[in-house]
Amino acid sequence: MGLFGPALIFNTGFGAVLIILKRAIYFFVVFNFLCPGAVFAEEEALKIGFVNVGRVIENAPQGGTALQKLEEEFGPRDREIRSMREEVEKLEEELLKNDLVLDDTARNKKELELRDKRRALRRATSEFREDYNLRRNEELNALQKVVIKAIVEIAKDESYDLIVHEPAVVFASDQIDMTERVLEQLRAPGE
Repeated sequence: MGLFGPALIFNTGFGAVLIILKRAIYFFVVFNFLCPGAVFAEEEALKIGFVNVGRVIENAPQGGTALQKLEEEFGPRDREIRSMREEVEKLEEELLKNDLVLDDTARNKKELELRDKRRALRRATSEFREDYNLRRNEELNALQKVVIKAIVEIAKDESYDLIVHEPAVVFASDQIDMTERVLEQLRAPGE
């Protein structure tokens, strides 16, 4: 089972990283409280950094690129669904407007056509949402990996002992906030 429990077996991706990070911080804080000086000598200072990962993901240029890719990929389908919706609305209006002048056979034919178009629209919309959400999650996971890689690179280059982020932090002073530094790294050419 290990130090971090079954989280590694059942959780994958960013969620597992969050669980492990929270448990590691808890273990580190408790151990340091119970055994002060056991981990670090009195004169060594612990270098801690904080990153607002949500803000980084929101403002990273890679996020804009991912959104643009999604728009290019799903834009045509979105326009097709809008066109289908307009057809359904037009057919509904036509049926309402001509309700009194249509005979039963023509009305039944129009209602059947409307029902089929509504069904096709619902199916297309549902498939679109499912496909879009899957691709958006793929892009978000890829972006999270890039962000974590940048954070780890900065942490290693600048000799940080611990980096924490917003779900695990109640307060972080501006002195240890390295969110802008991570964004600079992501904005740098070649990232």
